[in-house]
Amino acid sequence: MAAGATLARARDGKVLIASSRPEFRANMIGKLSSEAVFTAEAEGGADALMKLETGAFRTLVLDPQIDDLDPDELVGMIEARFPELNVVLMDRPSQTESEQLALDLSDKVVDDSTVGTRAAGTDDWSADQEPRARVEPLPGMIGTSRKMEQIYRLARLVAPRDTTVLIVGSTGTGKDLVARGIHELSRRNRGPFVVVNCAAIPESLLEAELFGFTRGAFTGAVQSRLGRIHAAHGGTLFLDEVGELPLSMQAKLLRFVQEGEVQRLGSADLFRVDTRVIAATNADLLQRVREKQFREDLYYRLAVFPLDLPSLESRSDDILPLARHFLESFCKDNNSAPKSIHPDAAILLKRHNWPGNVRELQHSIERAFVLADRNRQIRPEDLAMPGEAA
Repeated sequence: MAAGATLARARDGKVLIASSRPEFRANMIGKLSSEAVFTAEAEGGADALMKLETGAFRTLVLDPQIDDLDPDELVGMIEARFPELNVVLMDRPSQTESEQLALDLSDKVVDDSTVGTRAAGTDDWSADQEPRARVEPLPGMIGTSRKMEQIYRLARLVAPRDTTVLIVGSTGTGKDLVARGIHELSRRNRGPFVVVNCAAIPESLLEAELFGFTRGAFTGAVQSRLGRIHAAHGGTLFLDEVGELPLSMQAKLLRFVQEGEVQRLGSADLFRVDTRVIAATNADLLQRVREKQFREDLYYRLAVFPLDLPSLESRSDDILPLARHFLESFCKDNNSAPKSIHPDAAILLKRHNWPGNVRELQHSIERAFVLADRNRQIRPEDLAMPGEAA
């Protein structure tokens, strides 16, 4: 069958092109777009899994040279999770890409009636799709919304490997909890989990904190000391707010991420360090790359496996379970009788947009717990959230 005729049969569906190579994606999208096929891009296996969760795609075209996941494992996971999806693995070098794609699409295109659809911006799927299997939350985390289950699934997939993870999300979304959960589920869970807040350490001290120093390396260095990277040997180094790293430090961090080597201040000796790196940021690092504020090579070294955490507003089903969890914890920690949330207060919690995300919710419940005093319920007037009338 001719490629054009075959591709025309896919016009009613959506095709996701997954590849770590921009030229591969551009080539495939060019071929499909010329046949009026709706296409979207994914920059790797993790990105593909996230997009498949949020869009009604009919076909996945997968480049076997993806960087972040093993393609065979990825295909197995996709086939188990999305049994109705057509997966085209571009693994036959004897054929041109367009010939193979035409052949595979002709073999796999199915009728629209077999594909479930999702309303844009919601967690509701059509009744013809099978109920999804529940995914256990990461250690220490609460939330069962589809968006969080997607994060749990990806985190559990990458945890057993030493793949570098970049966690992106607004302030208060729980980036540190996800990082710690990945560490606890990894083979390194008996090793240290070392946290470095890149925004909290002055630039003049940051290199010494990260890489360590020898005696006499600078004024006040009365004895040698290992840095936090070295302290994470055998475990995980969590670089929080990595987007705030000064450019002078980015080049030195790049060498460590690439080579696994650490050089202390005042010494010419190199130390090999076995440390997994998880980074987190609330900044748009690609925008910072464009603005020459963040090194492009370091960005791609850190963003091997990106996780994009959703805002609390976008997963409203998790608001009340989180609120009840925080309230229970405050009661227990203060040896207080159990308290509940009044239905009117619950409505107020659901209605608020939570710009500070989970952290804001936690602080609001703590304040309400104090204001409620000996009352057995949290009332609307106890919440007193900015911008909301009780």
